Amino acid sequence: MDCSLTFESLKLSNEIMADVRRAGFEAPTPIQAQAIPLALAGSDLIGCAQTGTGKTAAFAIPIIERLAGGAGLRALILAPTRELALQIRECFDTLGAGRHVRAAAVIGGEAIGPQFEALRRRPDVLVATPGRLLDHLDRRSLSLGFLRILVLDEADRMLDMGFAPQLERILKHVPLDRQTLCFSATMPPPMEQLVRRHLVRPVRVQIGPAARPVGKVSQVLYPLHRDEKTPLLLSLLRGEQGKVLIFTRTKHRADRLARAVGAAGHRVARIHADRSQSERRRALDGFRAGSYQVLVATDIAARGIDVANIAHVINYDLPATPEDYIHRIGRTARAEASGVASSFAAPEEGDQLRAIERHLGGPLRRERGRPHSNRS
Repeated sequence: MDCSLTFESLKLSNEIMADVRRAGFEAPTPIQAQAIPLALAGSDLIGCAQTGTGKTAAFAIPIIERLAGGAGLRALILAPTRELALQIRECFDTLGAGRHVRAAAVIGGEAIGPQFEALRRRPDVLVATPGRLLDHLDRRSLSLGFLRILVLDEADRMLDMGFAPQLERILKHVPLDRQTLCFSATMPPPMEQLVRRHLVRPVRVQIGPAARPVGKVSQVLYPLHRDEKTPLLLSLLRGEQGKVLIFTRTKHRADRLARAVGAAGHRVARIHADRSQSERRRALDGFRAGSYQVLVATDIAARGIDVANIAHVINYDLPATPEDYIHRIGRTARAEASGVASSFAAPEEGDQLRAIERHLGGPLRRERGRPHSNRS
């Protein structure tokens, strides 16, 4: 890619250029540089890129440009989690102001009444999770009949989470003569089948190898017994000055671990599926703002959570799949920044570890004994 490429060279409108500058964007990322011109031209698109590479703006900017001056719901973005949906809506709020393109979000876990009111105001763009969107379609509180653009964001994750039947139902409500943009970190066979059924001569944009770490992530593995995990974690936290995101396999363990971290004197919050949407939002907002240094989460936070400057990701439990490992550690070292990813591996997690190392093409660097911080 030409390192001198600028947003000006993409021939965007003056209004969106002003919003791009206000948002602090300096130069397009590789996925933005390749996807924006294709999306502006109306092509169906498959964008394969990791989280933290700027893909939200890669579809938001061309949608805003193409919808400016019209009225009514003409673009739908489907996302697997509430947090990602809200992040996307915020991106449209930021970049769509000058072009007067308005976005709304309909997500589970929130009261449906305010969503009815948001839909009555006729947004240009709707960001939704599949289940809540189907609720609105069943209630006839919205119509997708005039849709021009459909985005499937984190499409592989939606399939992993079992949303395939819901996606097929939703797609029956969407006009055939639409533009479809599909963004995914991986391209497993179910994704390929989805693409073949619902995209028309799509252009593929691949940024980096699929489902491999991006940026400058220093990865380290701590082999240990399960009862050694919490003492090791607390030792790591004593040497850490930046934001830390800790992943556990279960909701119960996230709760228990957050209590232990808090008792050790750290400012900690937690998110998982049993937390209400308002609790999850307060936790994420506090983590972004620095009110909490540590966030304990299940894999609900592994994708799409845009929190800047996470210094350290800790896999307290190894994830079930190598792809989940990649998405977890992608929370740090975003946009080519540096970061550390530490993983704890008990003997009973050997199968997950071997699968991760096969996927990475080599062993993770082992550390033993009392950990220490490698940052000043």
